[in-house]
Amino acid sequence: MKIYDISIPTTNGMVNWPGDPPVKLSQISEIKKGDESNISYLEMCVHTGTHIDAPKHYIDDGKTIDAIIMEKLIGEVLVVNIKAEINVITEEVLRSHSQFDAIIKAKRILFHTRNSNLWEARSETFDKTYVGIDRSGAKFLTELDVDLVGLDYLSVAPFTETLEPHQIFLSNEVVLLEGINLKNIVEGFYRLFCLPLNIPGSDGAPARAILIK
Repeated sequence: MKIYDISIPTTNGMVNWPGDPPVKLSQISEIKKGDESNISYLEMCVHTGTHIDAPKHYIDDGKTIDAIIMEKLIGEVLVVNIKAEINVITEEVLRSHSQFDAIIKAKRILFHTRNSNLWEARSETFDKTYVGIDRSGAKFLTELDVDLVGLDYLSVAPFTETLEPHQIFLSNEVVLLEGINLKNIVEGFYRLFCLPLNIPGSDGAPARAILIK
């Protein structure tokens, strides 16, 4: 058995969505300064790093993170490799993919794109040219009745088209796992364990995600 942590480390200065507040991680108590214990303080947006989008994120009366069905977050998942020259994941890209037969059967799908190279570069600058899933790709995947879709940057949708793909997915209660690193993950089936923080009423939550082969 091999375990792969596909979560992004949470650190000061990490890349975040334009306009979102930066991560603030500090020590408020330190043993070396005479305190009884070490205590850290963390302040960040719930959509920072590896996180789950709840329907509430783009649908005002949608379900919040604490109402997401846990069974959707655990189970068999298909990792699909998208060629580096592809800029947008469309319905046509999915239909013509070599793993199409597996895609139409999978309940959970993670897309490994060139985005994962951005995490390895450890750039603190947001890259607006990241690969995302457009409205046609989102519509196609929801018609396949998937439970979960994940992508290796801070949004499953392209920067120039964030609204509609999110609405398509979330109105169909597809769980969105964003901000994962699939750099060293080969295409194929794994077992996914993805657990967001239980934050009642929230439109999203940070998560730890692992794959088991």
